[in-house]
Amino acid sequence: MDNSTIDPIEQYVIDTVRRMRIEKKISQKELAYSLNLSIGFIGSVESSKLRAKYNLSHINKLAEYFGCSPKDFLPNSSLADE
Repeated sequence: MDNSTIDPIEQYVIDTVRRMRIEKKISQKELAYSLNLSIGFIGSVESSKLRAKYNLSHINKLAEYFGCSPKDFLPNSSLADE
């Protein structure tokens, strides 16, 4: 896998966080600030051109921020590689 591709599971997490952020009307900047991340990090993760990703520590902080379980950012079953 080269750096321009991302695993389906990673894309699922990114899409889930983006959806939750937009539903709650939270800006990328506000989310980054709340998670103690650089302002551009969320934008880099959500960009299809940049391949930054959330790690498990981020997912744990996101769950705390959104008041949910870390597993809420994951699919109910495994995703096949494309």
